[in-house]
Amino acid sequence: MSIRRSYPTRQSETNKREKLMTRTRIAALVVSLIMLTGCAELLNTLKTVSAVKQLTEADIIAGLREALSVGARNAGGRLALQDGYWGDPEVRIPLPEEAKAIVENIGKIPGGQQLIDNVLLSINRAAEDAARDVAPIFVNSVMQMTITDGYNILHGADNAATVYLKNTTWNGLYDLYKPKISASTGKEIVAGVSAQDSWNTLTDKWNQVANSVAGRLAGFKPVNTDLDDFLTRKALEGVFLKLEGEELKIRKEVSARVTPILREVFGTLDQQ
Repeated sequence: MSIRRSYPTRQSETNKREKLMTRTRIAALVVSLIMLTGCAELLNTLKTVSAVKQLTEADIIAGLREALSVGARNAGGRLALQDGYWGDPEVRIPLPEEAKAIVENIGKIPGGQQLIDNVLLSINRAAEDAARDVAPIFVNSVMQMTITDGYNILHGADNAATVYLKNTTWNGLYDLYKPKISASTGKEIVAGVSAQDSWNTLTDKWNQVANSVAGRLAGFKPVNTDLDDFLTRKALEGVFLKLEGEELKIRKEVSARVTPILREVFGTLDQQ
């Protein structure tokens, strides 16, 4: 019996070559896609790094100063409106703590409740009047910021710039702002009477009671609070509270970055 050997035909060899080429093309395509995807990711990473590196020390400082400047203008502008302090429970200025005895014993002063109402309205109106001048004072107070300060603030908490400003410039801001408050408490803003006059009328009447024999027996103490000092501190606390809100907007909302330097500096935070 003879054994017949089968030899591959030309057609079968061609089919094998085509299948091999097809597999090779698919493998090459897969490798190319993987490489392209990796390159795209690498390119995006390089772009991000490049964007961060493009920020110079001067850029960071300028951006933070601009943020504080814009924030102070917005905060001061809102507080300077009528009812900016008076109509906002967050920043409305109360009577000094030392005046608590007056409030608790107001019935001992003729027309006392009206006097208190007048004082409360007047001191808040005085704070609103002074708020018009807050922005230039704040802006001029951030000139000593270092690059280390700037980097830590930029990458810090959402209120890092406000906290930095409050911690490093409070005394200077107080000295600059108090004359503005003093000028405002001297203005006849409410019903032709100044906040200082309303305060003096209230405390003078109370001190007459406190210094009387009956008052001393009752343990009443005169009230001699420095109104301008008290009002300056409370007004500044209100400004910082509103400034903190403005800083948060600039960090989180692109629409709040109203200048190119703000968009450039704080835009780097969006990429993180």
